[in-house]
Amino acid sequence: METIKQLSVFLENKGGRINDVAKALGEHGINMHAFSMAETTDFGILRLIVSDVEQAVGVLRAENFAVVLTDVVCISCPNVAGALSAILERLAEHQVFIEYMYAFAQGEKAHIVIRPSNLEECLKWLEEDDCDILADRQL
Repeated sequence: METIKQLSVFLENKGGRINDVAKALGEHGINMHAFSMAETTDFGILRLIVSDVEQAVGVLRAENFAVVLTDVVCISCPNVAGALSAILERLAEHQVFIEYMYAFAQGEKAHIVIRPSNLEECLKWLEEDDCDILADRQL
């Protein structure tokens, strides 16, 4: 069963902080494959899928960012109307709750990052339905 590591970086809610992360990673040759930003009044959470997880954690912690690693599932599906809905409907049928997700599309394929409440159950049903589950090396 394949999961990938996601970095969650906690940022104070002030100008330039996302750029500080992007710049630090870029200076060390670390590519950001996907990211999502959620914010509240006081802070934000930048969730990232990167080319080199261990190096990224070291770089960001050296720059005094609070970083947490989380296992997530990344799937690839056709970039057509209804493809994601079919997958989510199947997960809902099996009571797999989605805490959050984000996606990016590249041509005919869409890649969806999912943080389910139960990784094992999510992977079980995705594998049973022959979903294309991506590993770090495929991103």
